[in-house]
Amino acid sequence: MANILVFAHQQGDFLTPGGKEALAFGSRVASSIGGEVRAVLLGTTSEQSAKEAIACGASIAYNVQNPLLAEYNVELYVNCLYDVFQQTNADMMVVSFDRMGKDLVGRLAARLHVSAITEVVDFKTNDEKLTWIRPIYGEKAFGEYETTRLKAVVGIRQKSQDITEFTENHIGEIIPFEYTVSKEEIVTKLVVKIQAALSDIRLEDARIIVSGGRGLGGPEGFSELQTLANLLGGTVGASRAACDAGWVPSNLQVGQTGAVVAPDLYIAVGISGASQHLAGITSAKTVVAINTDAEAPIFKRANIGLVADYMTVIPALTEKLKKVLV
Repeated sequence: MANILVFAHQQGDFLTPGGKEALAFGSRVASSIGGEVRAVLLGTTSEQSAKEAIACGASIAYNVQNPLLAEYNVELYVNCLYDVFQQTNADMMVVSFDRMGKDLVGRLAARLHVSAITEVVDFKTNDEKLTWIRPIYGEKAFGEYETTRLKAVVGIRQKSQDITEFTENHIGEIIPFEYTVSKEEIVTKLVVKIQAALSDIRLEDARIIVSGGRGLGGPEGFSELQTLANLLGGTVGASRAACDAGWVPSNLQVGQTGAVVAPDLYIAVGISGASQHLAGITSAKTVVAINTDAEAPIFKRANIGLVADYMTVIPALTEKLKKVLV
């Protein structure tokens, strides 16, 4: 029987949507191959989040309590997950392939000497042999892959899974797991706190996103977008070009190598619409594009398009909404 370990990331006392998606996917795999799902929670975890993991299908929730894990640090998290994987004799680890997952999957697989497969949306089984399915060519097609090693770290594409409804009657066990940070890790750990987000709403969880690109001409334009986002109860995103230019922090990047989002409303301001960016907004319900270039690829994806200078549109729209919403 396969032992499937799921990194159930939590914020506060509750699991994140990504953590729930990973548990839902792990449970489906376990049902198909006769395995068992176990969750691992890191940091200053609570009994509530551990119970939530069990309600989402885990038979065991390993609670790793260590204050040094309260803030994400890739080296500490990899070391800790490595220890849990080895000591619990896991066969597979499932991780949400969000921004944290993109840090963890490759490093963890290399450390464990196992296969890594990312952006997974589904799977097939044949005599307990697993075939992983992931989108390719900007989701125009799907590829099927088999790993070359028996064990694997699997990164689940964000927003690709139906989150399992709570089953409070599901029986499971909460087991404290002790992880001791070595003196070397404490000494060498570099904690860099960046006031990176222009909003406290995670891009992956946002219902409304106002994103800016190279067309803003500089970092100053993002203050206009922030005002509009605040008014709408949303958050600010950015294209890779804007992040690479240093106008905004990299954790605001939307796209294939940034955050994959699925908001109700996505407003793209000064974003040309490169394939990498479009791959990150395929699940957006309504896309509004504002760009001075009528030939910009973003207009092919947009539900509503406006060929105009954003400085004539965004301030006017903000003032109009203030009269209606405030």
